[in-house]
Amino acid sequence: MITYVKGTLAFVTEQAATVDVGGVGYLVNVSSATLGRLPSLNSPVQLFTYLQTSESGQSLHGFLTQEELRMFTLLISVSGIGPKVGAAILGTLSPQDIIMAVIAEDVTALGKAPGVGKKTAERLLLELRDKIKTSDAWEKAGGMAASAAPMQKGEKQDAMDALLALGYGRTEAMQALLEVAEDGMTADMLIRLTLKKLAR
Repeated sequence: MITYVKGTLAFVTEQAATVDVGGVGYLVNVSSATLGRLPSLNSPVQLFTYLQTSESGQSLHGFLTQEELRMFTLLISVSGIGPKVGAAILGTLSPQDIIMAVIAEDVTALGKAPGVGKKTAERLLLELRDKIKTSDAWEKAGGMAASAAPMQKGEKQDAMDALLALGYGRTEAMQALLEVAEDGMTADMLIRLTLKKLAR
């Protein structure tokens, strides 16, 4: 398994980068998000990689961070999601955006990626729900303790329902709510603080 490629960025195309490693050029498929963050040509670069093996041969898929690579492997573990679609999703949404969309059950957010229709987005939510823990989203949303409990029926859920009724998107509302929530807060307090957060 090739876990990363480190060398000089030789050249790029719309979907791939060639990294020169000791005189050998490695063609690495990259997402549009990774492509836009690559250094200039002839600069040092390191890409964390996933090696795909299929009947048609082998191909490398690369990312600038290990977090993106981990999310990519999660995405392609979903039935019907191949490397091309996985890269397209990461080209549209960051790993944190994907986590928040899954926790918020936001089909619309996941459906923004090219090649992801409503049914595919629903399958992503269904299969990733158990793999992406709510505590991960809590931690990434704003430094909350990883041991925070999942959002359940109660004050937080009442506040979430009210925010959705006001027209806010699921992912946007949940991320803001997670950032302001503290133990013991009533739904009214949560709504008021979250609206202030969203208004900034």
